[in-house]
Amino acid sequence: MDRAVQPPLNTFAGLSLVLDRVAELRDESAWIVEQARSPLARYLLLDGAGEAFLHRDRDALRWLDANERERWFGDLRASLLGMAYERPHFLLVADDPARMGELEHALDARRMSLRSAGLLLAADEASLFAYAKGLSHWQRETRFCTHCGAPLLLVAAGHRAQCTNAECARLHFPRTDAAVIMLVEHNGACLLGRQAGWPPGRYSTLAGFVEPGEALEDAVRREVAEEAGVIIDQVRYHSSQPWPMPASLMVGFIATAVSRQIRMRDHELEDARWFTPAQIVDGIADGSFLPSTRLSVSYQLLAHWLRQRAGLELDALTAAATPG
Repeated sequence: MDRAVQPPLNTFAGLSLVLDRVAELRDESAWIVEQARSPLARYLLLDGAGEAFLHRDRDALRWLDANERERWFGDLRASLLGMAYERPHFLLVADDPARMGELEHALDARRMSLRSAGLLLAADEASLFAYAKGLSHWQRETRFCTHCGAPLLLVAAGHRAQCTNAECARLHFPRTDAAVIMLVEHNGACLLGRQAGWPPGRYSTLAGFVEPGEALEDAVRREVAEEAGVIIDQVRYHSSQPWPMPASLMVGFIATAVSRQIRMRDHELEDARWFTPAQIVDGIADGSFLPSTRLSVSYQLLAHWLRQRAGLELDALTAAATPG
């Protein structure tokens, strides 16, 4: 982007610091057309798999300008992301593998998934990529009215879908699935679990989706009880993170357990155990403990806990353990 932005606590968060979504102007068709034709306009191009183009020689998004959009994708409808740095930003989605392959050469660019690019890009570009990916996923998955089955038409600059059946005409809005993710502590130790398919030594905070009629705090208690059989007392909010893989909002908490008794109930985890700060330090040093990547709020929850409970910096620990 045009200037450096202070990284937010969590990857993909803090987008409001640089972007005005101008939601009140999404129905102003003449204004949208004017912005789309502006020489200041920028277009983020995603392929059918949700991958974006990055410059081949640097870790930055390869935006299309208005002329490039018209030359290659003048037939595609663009969705407005908003105004950033006094420039209109749009989303384009092209599901044509052959065409996208040709563009890699024409743009001198490389395609990359959000997971791969998330920690390479500057904070603002990572957040814009995540926003665009979440919006494009909803557009791709929301093709027919859930009430009458008629086809839907994207309106409001791509942020609503309207039923084309005049007798129905229902509006459909982008959805976000709330999930809780929590670091559980008890008397100087934290509870972490691992799934069977993870790399050796990888342990992370527990997480799960919020169910209907459930408060976020209740979801924390239920998920921890289901996955590890641990009973939770206090629940404190930490931070949140957009997680458009494909359409979630991760809401992070620090929770306090009543005891350390573990009883695996739903068998979603291969293992769950309590770790003291000393065990984490030793495990990172000898390679037997691998925390989540910095892409996830899980990393920040563990970093916060280590800092508060033992004065340790997770970034420094992992950097010291990295070869070379």
